Amino acid sequence: MEQSLVVKIKKELDRCIEPEKREFYPKFFQAFPGGYGEGDKFLGVRVPFQRKIAQKYYRQISFEEIETLLQDPYHERRSTGLFLLINKYEKAKTDSEKNTAVEVYLRNIDGVNNWDLVDVTAPKILGAHLMDRDRTVLYELANSQSLWKQRIAVLTTFYFIKNGDYSCTLELAEKFLEHEHDLMHKAVGWMLREIGKRDYNTEYQFLTKHYRKMPRTMLRYAIEHFEEPIRQAFLKGEI
Repeated sequence: MEQSLVVKIKKELDRCIEPEKREFYPKFFQAFPGGYGEGDKFLGVRVPFQRKIAQKYYRQISFEEIETLLQDPYHERRSTGLFLLINKYEKAKTDSEKNTAVEVYLRNIDGVNNWDLVDVTAPKILGAHLMDRDRTVLYELANSQSLWKQRIAVLTTFYFIKNGDYSCTLELAEKFLEHEHDLMHKAVGWMLREIGKRDYNTEYQFLTKHYRKMPRTMLRYAIEHFEEPIRQAFLKGEI
């Protein structure tokens, strides 16, 4: 039998369902056959409502109850569970609580299976946790055959970037230069752009070495904030 808080959360999510969103989300997140989100199910609940519910319940909900949500077939229930987990991690008063939050995340990582779920959680949970810890798990995720685990690895480094550590991002960017999926091209290009916002020379040097191998989307994302003459020179192969 489900725990009472899980039931309450599901009921609150149900009250926020918008029929037009329920119709739109499967297309937007490519849940159709052959799409990257194939097979996912959607209620039609917008993210602000999920965040509000998570903020309301994170103090009293248990990790076990969060895990129930993370294993739910509906996208928005998993998403709400992830917002709850972020709150649990960020407000944790002990290392034990933080470790438990990370363990729950990794144990249920197969449900973190679309870009919105990845992008909101990877930096805030794994990134924050691995900043000053062994990063073996990051490379295990990167070496998997799962698109989403690979994206989690890349997005985890966003937290490192914000703290002036670019090494993992650059290693993974080089690893994924010839990745076949557009969602990885965007993720890598985005993280390179974030490095450039903080350290232009580091990004520029990486790009001059590797940009000819990059998929066009990755390069466009990476150079988005460059001055126009330099941006055009990269696009034309003149660097």
